[in-house]
Amino acid sequence: MKKSLLSVVVAGLFAVPALAFESFTVKDIRVEGIQRTEAGTIFSYLPLKVGDTLTDEKAAQAIKALYATGFFKDVRIEGDGNVMIVIVQERPAIAQIDFVGMKEFEKDVIVKAFKEVGIADGRIFDRAQLDKAEQELKRQYLTRGKYAVNITTTVTPLERNRVGINFTVDEGDSAKIRQINIVGAKEFSEKELVSQFQLTTPGWITWYTKNDQYSRQKLTADLEKLKSFYMNRGFLEFAVESTQVSISPEKTDVFITINVTEGARYQVSSVKLAGDFSISEEELAKLVVVKAGDAFSRERLNDTTKAISERLGKEGYAFANVNAAPDIDKEKRQVAFTIFIDPGKRVYVRRINVTGNTRTRDEVIRRELRQMEGGWYDADRIALSKTRLDRLGYFTEVTTETPAVPGTSDQVDVNVNVVEKPTGNLMLGIGLSSTEGVVLSGSISQNNFLGSGNNVAIAVNSGKVNQLYSFSYTNPYFTVDGISLGFDLYHRNVDTSTSTTDAVNPYKSSSDGAAVRFGFPIGEKQALSFGIGVDRTDITAFTTSSPSTIAFIQQNGNSNVTIPVSANWVSDGKDSYLFPTTGWYQKASLEVAIPGGDLTFYRASYQLQRYFALSKSFTLMLNGEIGYGDSYGDTASLPFYKNFYAGGVNTVRGFKAGSLGPQDIYGNAIGGNERLIGQAELLWGVPGLEKSVRLGWFVDAGQVWAVSGTDKGVPGIDDSLRYSTGLSFAWISPMGPLKFSFAYPINKQSSDKTESFQFQLGTNF
Repeated sequence: MKKSLLSVVVAGLFAVPALAFESFTVKDIRVEGIQRTEAGTIFSYLPLKVGDTLTDEKAAQAIKALYATGFFKDVRIEGDGNVMIVIVQERPAIAQIDFVGMKEFEKDVIVKAFKEVGIADGRIFDRAQLDKAEQELKRQYLTRGKYAVNITTTVTPLERNRVGINFTVDEGDSAKIRQINIVGAKEFSEKELVSQFQLTTPGWITWYTKNDQYSRQKLTADLEKLKSFYMNRGFLEFAVESTQVSISPEKTDVFITINVTEGARYQVSSVKLAGDFSISEEELAKLVVVKAGDAFSRERLNDTTKAISERLGKEGYAFANVNAAPDIDKEKRQVAFTIFIDPGKRVYVRRINVTGNTRTRDEVIRRELRQMEGGWYDADRIALSKTRLDRLGYFTEVTTETPAVPGTSDQVDVNVNVVEKPTGNLMLGIGLSSTEGVVLSGSISQNNFLGSGNNVAIAVNSGKVNQLYSFSYTNPYFTVDGISLGFDLYHRNVDTSTSTTDAVNPYKSSSDGAAVRFGFPIGEKQALSFGIGVDRTDITAFTTSSPSTIAFIQQNGNSNVTIPVSANWVSDGKDSYLFPTTGWYQKASLEVAIPGGDLTFYRASYQLQRYFALSKSFTLMLNGEIGYGDSYGDTASLPFYKNFYAGGVNTVRGFKAGSLGPQDIYGNAIGGNERLIGQAELLWGVPGLEKSVRLGWFVDAGQVWAVSGTDKGVPGIDDSLRYSTGLSFAWISPMGPLKFSFAYPINKQSSDKTESFQFQLGTNF
């Protein structure tokens, strides 16, 4: 039987084959040489099928098509009678990828990067792609400042036409920035200018931040910071002329030289508003923070145009254009600005679309939105809606978009997309406190029960002094107006005789109670809440207990039932829950045990906390608290277990927890019915760890007094305010919030119990 052959190599794909055969009608197609590839895959790429006529031209097209798949390194077509035979030699597949000597990166990170260039387990091996992968790995090392890295790649053939790829890496030492020079600066010292940079020479924290390793992205950002530094101080014509980055022959040292031209300092001569205002010019003029006579500041100019745009956005002008045009007088070194305002058409929201919520009901999301469908577009309301959704804690990500409605010029849609996260928590933990020692805790909670937005929680806290077992339920939208309803059941044990401070009146108490709560929002950042409950407390005294404790039991018995009614007002304007930098927090609380129970008394407290951003790095926190309580009716005095205490890591640091104020004959603190606390703290973040670590220097003041019939303790105790100062350290650690303080009592008295080092682990602060 006559057998003909057509063999084509890559270089001749587009040429006419040198060896041809006579055309014939294909009665069958046979594939030979395949090991991993399915025959059906080859048939799907062939431009021929049974019944077609095989010619030299069609054979060349078939070979070209199979080569284009990248699966084969050799393709031949033979004819045997009326049978077309496709003979292929497959490219090897990658069986495994190994790394030796790689310490700088996690293997998974590099494997993911390799996949993007075509090198991965199971992929067809391609030498060109391997070269790209090697260059990608080297590029990753260069971003870490390891310019001396050496990479050796080995390809090992394996059985079944597979290969193993091994990357042997000699990382070498990271190149460090040894010097940053700024040439051409006259108005400011080089030290002051370099301090604006993120890149720096090696320091005490750069082992973690890696800011002493050269990065093109970081340098670009630093040059922009340098430009902003000059532009915000009047240097309108400042320019970076050139930048040189040189590496030592050993590839261990990097030297950066920046050439700048400062130009002259310009003063603002005038600022005018022009265009279609839509809002009164007087109101818009109040938003202009660039004033005539000031040195030019790009930051203030940008703040002005942004404020005007946002103000127009509140009125529905979603696409407003606000641009500042300068008029420069180089001789007088002055610049005048005309701010042109084009509000465009007023826009309203056609539809709000919610996506991404598979468990959370639409109504739970929509009730948090402050932008309404059919209403005028309001940028502030849209931003507030996003913030409210973030605060729910149900989502890892919340994004909002406002695309224009096709075919219209005055309508937008608001697209809200959420990425849900698990809202059920099972937490078991061990806390450690200088007051209570080891604290065992556990909780089961579901913040978004069945997607309804309701909260259900069971909690256990087992410390040496305080033990708490509780169940709570809260419906934050009991009514459509946002009135919340909740109830609590609890069992609490207190045993101050086990306190590690040895400074508090020893006694035991066991309380069981239930309460119902209602909350009323009175603003976006303010809320009122009211509650009523019933509490039964059993008290046990010791021979070393305070005489006032023993007297209280004699007068009122060791078991009492009270009916507490509570009211709280909270105003929270902080910019962050854990590490605020600006804003305020206020809380006023009142608890009254009303007639109908065995005891009648009240406790009131007020807290005011303010945060001031002194700079990008430093924050000043001021905190003040006052509390007062007393009995009324037939009850002779405020129950001793409702007394206020001071001293410890959360009040006056440097003094033992709860140790300030009146003392009994044994020297134990018995608390009082009046308390005053004041704190001032300068806070700053650790570079590179700003979101998890914060340091502080503080001054604390506080005291507890016994007045209005409450046991005043042993006479002669100095009841003046106590002061302390020291350093604090806060860390959001993987084990939970951690707080340390090292304090020095400023005016310690002989009766005081001090404790310089104090800490908390596992509690919110």
